[in-house]
Amino acid sequence: MKIITTIKECISYLETCSRPLGLVPTMGAIHNGHKELIKAASKNNSTIVTSIFVNPLQFGPNEDLNDYPRKIKADLTKLQGLPIDLVFLPSTEEMYPDNFSTSINVGPISNLLEGKSRPGHFNGVATVVCKLLLITTPNNVYFGEKDAQQCLVIDKMVKDLNIKTKISKVPTVREKDGLAISSRNIYLSKSERCSATIIYKSLVLAENLYLQGVNKPKLIKNAMSKLIKSVPLAKVDYISIANPSNLKELGVLEDNALVSIAVFVGKTRLIDNIYLKRIP
Repeated sequence: MKIITTIKECISYLETCSRPLGLVPTMGAIHNGHKELIKAASKNNSTIVTSIFVNPLQFGPNEDLNDYPRKIKADLTKLQGLPIDLVFLPSTEEMYPDNFSTSINVGPISNLLEGKSRPGHFNGVATVVCKLLLITTPNNVYFGEKDAQQCLVIDKMVKDLNIKTKISKVPTVREKDGLAISSRNIYLSKSERCSATIIYKSLVLAENLYLQGVNKPKLIKNAMSKLIKSVPLAKVDYISIANPSNLKELGVLEDNALVSIAVFVGKTRLIDNIYLKRIP
């Protein structure tokens, strides 16, 4: 596993690597979700690149950029033994040198849900992912379905800019109690960690109501909100039931829908989602 910190050296090294090449972008704090992405990448690629970069452009002024976990030595230890050829580990100055001013705005889909709660977030995501794709020129790039809106934003950016990289989405990895694995879970106290299970329980409730024939999103949202409010440490930021392809809110449920949720557990903001699909 080679470690490279500069763009120039990364480009030079990858020019000689076997294809196809798979990229797994991360912000570090490596966990089992990242490992599943790497595992998925190893099935269809000859060369695997993992990037570790905490991207300042996607954090708002009152968000957790300074507190976001940075444990490079621990991360590299966790990556040892995995089928990784290269870890790209650039500094902020390497990615965004003096006078850097370019930003990518993917449009309306980036202003909904997470984009509405975190203005400018997806401009930062799209900009850094575009840079990583241009630096590493992967055939395939891997993202987790937990970040469903991010997947849609990146997919649109790739199509709009004619970037020849395939976006591969890997199912959400969960703890035994259903909580989606996230780097931010380490912020949770013991009592908050217990309370956080209500997020997945609310999604399961939505799925059950849907399968029972409830086709009005408003009724499902109300039931989810009531369940979450039963936990004192949890506070809903948003609940969305939308078209999975464009995130437009649905008035009536038919065959497919994406239920997305953001919840504060204590001071920690967590997101999750579930896809609703009729069983034939």
